[in-house]
Amino acid sequence: MNKFVIVAGTRPEIIKVAPIIRKLIEKKKDFKFIYSGQHYDHRLSTQIINDLELPIPDFSLKLKSKTPSTQIAEIMTNLEKQIGTKNDIVLAQGDTNSVLATALLAVKLKRKIGHIEAGLRSFDWRMPEEHNRRMVDHISDFLFAPTRNSKENLLDENVSGKISISGNTVMDAIKQHLPLSRKKSKILQDVKFPEFILATFHRAENVDNEIVLNNIAKGIIGGKIPTIIPLHPRTKKMLKKFGIMRKFDNCKHIQILNPQGYLDFLTLMNNCKFIMTDSGGIQEEGTSPFLSKRVLVLRESSERPEAINAGIATLIPLKYQKIIKSILKEWDKKEVKIGISPYGNGNSASKILNVLEKYL
Repeated sequence: MNKFVIVAGTRPEIIKVAPIIRKLIEKKKDFKFIYSGQHYDHRLSTQIINDLELPIPDFSLKLKSKTPSTQIAEIMTNLEKQIGTKNDIVLAQGDTNSVLATALLAVKLKRKIGHIEAGLRSFDWRMPEEHNRRMVDHISDFLFAPTRNSKENLLDENVSGKISISGNTVMDAIKQHLPLSRKKSKILQDVKFPEFILATFHRAENVDNEIVLNNIAKGIIGGKIPTIIPLHPRTKKMLKKFGIMRKFDNCKHIQILNPQGYLDFLTLMNNCKFIMTDSGGIQEEGTSPFLSKRVLVLRESSERPEAINAGIATLIPLKYQKIIKSILKEWDKKEVKIGISPYGNGNSASKILNVLEKYL
C-alpha cells in the first residue's frame, strides 16, 4: 500500500503541513509524520504539535549540529531508515535546510518527492532560503506552486517535475486554527496596550548585520507607537552582542515577549493594527480574509509579490528614518479588508492530495 511520508523541521512547517495531515486522517490514508528537529527549540515545536491537536510524530530528531552543512548531513543520516519504501511519496514544505536535506535524501533513495510551496523566488542570492528552494524545486517530482506567479518561475527555469497550482496551505491553517486560538489563547491578558503594532525580525541578513539591526531597533523605538515584539532567540542574542538591547530599556511603548506558540501568535496577529516583519509566511498570512492585516516588510526584496500586489505587504527601506515614517503613516490608516487572498481560499490540502492520489 502506498504511503505518504511528511517531513517537517520547523514550527512554520508544522503549521503548514497540519492541514495536509488532517486531510489524510479524514481520508483514512496511511501516512508517516516525521519531525526532523531543525527548529531552535525542540520543546516549543512539541508544544505546537500538541496545541494544534496533531498526532505525535512517528519519528522525532533533535539536531545537535549548528552549521547548515552539518545540519543537512545529520538530517539525511538519521532519516535514511525512516523515509519509507520506494512506493511512498515524500512531502516537504518550504525552503529550510530540513527541506533540502529531505529532498536530497529522497532522490538518493529513489523516492518520489513533492515540494509544497514551490516556485517562490526573491532573486536575492544573499538569502540561504533562496539557495534551498531553487535546489529543491529542480529535484522534485511534484511541485505545488501556491500562485500563478510561482508557476511561471518554475516554467522559466524549465524544472522537470509536474507543476500544479495549489494555493498555500497557510490559508487552510488560518481557517482551521483561528477558532482554536480564540478558544485556547490567553495572551491578550498579558498585553499592556489596547492598540498595538506586532513586530518580528529574525532573518540572518537583518539581525547578523549590526548596522541593519540598529536601524530596525532605532526605527521601532523612534516611532513611539505601542509595539509588541515576540523576540526570537537569534535576534535577542545579536541585540545583546551588538549592545543594542539596552536601547529598549525604559521604552514604555515597547513590550518584549518571549517567543510565542502559534495560537498565541495568531491571536496577536488578529488583534494588532498592523505587522512589521521580515518573515515570508506572515506576508501570506496577512492576506487571509480572516486576518486582513497590512504588513510592513523589513527587507529589500520579497518572494511574495502577490501580497505586495494585493496591497497588504509593503517593502520599506532599512533606514531608521524611513522605518519611523512608515510606522507613523501606517498607524493612521484605516483597517484594510481583503475579500479573496491570492494564496487560495483554504482548500490547498485537498488540491495537493487530489494530484497525488491521481498519480497513485
